[in-house]
Amino acid sequence: MGHIEKLKKLPPDREKVETVKILRQLSKSSQSLGELKGIAKTIPNQSMLINAVVLQEAKDSSEIENIITTQDELYKAIASQGKQPPQVKEVINYRKAIFTGFELIRYQGFLRVKDLETIQKTIIKNNAGIRVMPGTVLKNDKTGEIVYTPPQEKDEILDLLNNFLEHFNNNQTDLHPLINLAILHSQFESIHPFYDGNGRTGRILNILYLIINDLLDIPNLYLSSYINKNKSNYYKYLNQVNETGQWEEYILYMLKAVEETANYTIEKINQIKNQLEVTIEKVKEEAPKVYRKELIELLFEQPYAKIEFVVEKLKVERKAASRYLKNLKDIGILKSEKIGREILYLNTELIEILSRTI
Repeated sequence: MGHIEKLKKLPPDREKVETVKILRQLSKSSQSLGELKGIAKTIPNQSMLINAVVLQEAKDSSEIENIITTQDELYKAIASQGKQPPQVKEVINYRKAIFTGFELIRYQGFLRVKDLETIQKTIIKNNAGIRVMPGTVLKNDKTGEIVYTPPQEKDEILDLLNNFLEHFNNNQTDLHPLINLAILHSQFESIHPFYDGNGRTGRILNILYLIINDLLDIPNLYLSSYINKNKSNYYKYLNQVNETGQWEEYILYMLKAVEETANYTIEKINQIKNQLEVTIEKVKEEAPKVYRKELIELLFEQPYAKIEFVVEKLKVERKAASRYLKNLKDIGILKSEKIGREILYLNTELIEILSRTI
């Protein structure tokens, strides 16, 4: 299709984004998200949940951009000091960008253009910033055909970004935040403000928007696994909004993504909680001398643990930390694996739970 008419500022026409079908799906999505927010509070240590879900999202969101890694590679890379392959580095940078964004909104409660640049720079690891050179087009991977031409001039990009942030930081309409989330995501991807990393930055902004609007307390809902599973429709509906101004199918898609991933995350949280309880009981029964609440929580925060982690968390000497991990290995809670010079201790039951996909 090539060039389109100038990208319009927000908000879109209300009757296009509040259809009967959209409102019907909205109530299901809101209910699932409310349940997720409630159940997340019941995990005794929020770091367990944040670490697990953030890494899954980093992996899935990067996969949308054809950066493929395994969960196993990622945990090993985080736990050990070894050399990391480029795709693993990219996913770990993405994970860092999520935490960077979360800290920004926790302390500020809003985002500025320079914050968007900080998030994108953390993912991509360069300082190119907002696009200034014209010529960026989006092409079909298979055919090479131009499917979309985003705004080209830096002034127009900044004007659209400022308009986007007004609606992001302070919902200017009384649209439901979940409908607004879908609209904002489409607008950000259409502005396409950076040379690289727009998709990944946009998916981080989704979670930050849910937190700003108090729909979640921590970054624990991610749409990338759903998008991965339904990738062709994601791009089809996004393009449809720009080509025809038709919002319904795209907003329904995003609302469905919220409902399904919220339900999936609820299930995963229940499995983690159950496994935590089983592990605590087993250690109390079979290795009571090494039982410490903080130690068991650490094994759920860091599915690949090592002596240093235990030393730091429990403030014990290396000899004691080593003994604790070996005892837990002896009773079958952990398995050990040598990576280079380090020994990592794997919480295999938790890793199995975390590796199940949507």
